[in-house]
Amino acid sequence: MTDAQETAADISLRTTGGAPPDDGGSTDEGAPIPLLEPREGIPPVTADEDALAEVIGAFAAGTGPVAVDAERASGYRYGQRAYLVQLRREGAGSALVDPVACPDLSGLGEALADAEWVLHAASQDLPCLREIGMVPARLFDTELAGRLAGFPRVGLGAMVEGVLGFVLEKGHSAVDWSTRPLPEPWLRYAALDVELLVDLRDALEKELERQGKLEWALQEFDAIAAAPPAEPRKDPWRRTSGMHKVRRRRQLAVVRELWQTRDRIARRRDVSPSKVLGDAAIVEAALAIPANVHALAALNGFGHRMGRRQLEQWQAAVDRAKELPDTQLPQPGQPVTGPPPPRAWADKDPAAAARLSAARAAVSALAERLNMPQENLITPDTVRRVCWEPPQVVDAESVAAALTGHGARPWQVEQVTPALVTALSA
Repeated sequence: MTDAQETAADISLRTTGGAPPDDGGSTDEGAPIPLLEPREGIPPVTADEDALAEVIGAFAAGTGPVAVDAERASGYRYGQRAYLVQLRREGAGSALVDPVACPDLSGLGEALADAEWVLHAASQDLPCLREIGMVPARLFDTELAGRLAGFPRVGLGAMVEGVLGFVLEKGHSAVDWSTRPLPEPWLRYAALDVELLVDLRDALEKELERQGKLEWALQEFDAIAAAPPAEPRKDPWRRTSGMHKVRRRRQLAVVRELWQTRDRIARRRDVSPSKVLGDAAIVEAALAIPANVHALAALNGFGHRMGRRQLEQWQAAVDRAKELPDTQLPQPGQPVTGPPPPRAWADKDPAAAARLSAARAAVSALAERLNMPQENLITPDTVRRVCWEPPQVVDAESVAAALTGHGARPWQVEQVTPALVTALSA
């Protein structure tokens, strides 16, 4: 049994945070208890400036960490904007804020500037929170904490059940959160998502400290909080599902034209691009390069339910790609800024391939010994870059400098350097 599994089985770590007053949080047999209602009931949705001012005042006067979550409408709407923000803090209770009705939450973000924000899978929610003015200076990511502590399942429901002994409702995670008004069962689900987040944070902090990993986690959290917004993706159309089937440059041009047309329509209509035209249909058209609307309509994804006007707009995109001069056709693959794909190393540089093989084995063994996923110990990209262009003189100092230069945190450098020095010197 791993350290994390022992923790999950240790009833002494479980908290009564969200249980009814007469309930200890688990049965005598240790079976998890369903968490059915927020302890103060479902809070009203904050949807105007006066109500928002009250929430800001209450949370500014609260104490301790603040649990934060956001619900998006992925698969329904264009982009990744937040459609509901949930918060909970000692002394303030819980709040549900509608960022459609209150699009500027910078005042709330400023009121919580000195607090530690507790999020689960912070990197998923931070972009949409940033858009509405909420940016934490300090955070605690309970999912990442679970990974570092070696928990085999790190979803919020699994962590709350395994560590705290309560079962969260799972039914509304993928609903259309842009719906207005939001149904009461959805609001209950949203409020319960932050009900025990601070309790989970406290239990995980104790476990990380017990394993000697708390400082590692704090460095990771600081790195997430300090990270700048992600740069826009270059050539996002290349991520169309099924692109591996498309090989000719003219076909790539069809994918690009269809993808860009779809994106413009989806943005204008504020719907998910997949609801406008599926990736499979785009690839189908690119492979066939239909000569006219009739040929296009015969392809999968462009069936009888699609109107003549829609078919014409897609065929126009195909025709634009067909008319491009060869000099304007996209090149296969994306420009590689780092090392080539590892599968090509044996041919390009056998010595580098040997270094990578040794390094991967060393990192895998170290991650297993530390009881955490390899990608959290050190990113595979960092390992590849160091192995492709190792320091001229391989020693602890030069390898540590190389790791730091690629963004590794101090704890990662300390743990990984000895293993990589051995691998690079073999």
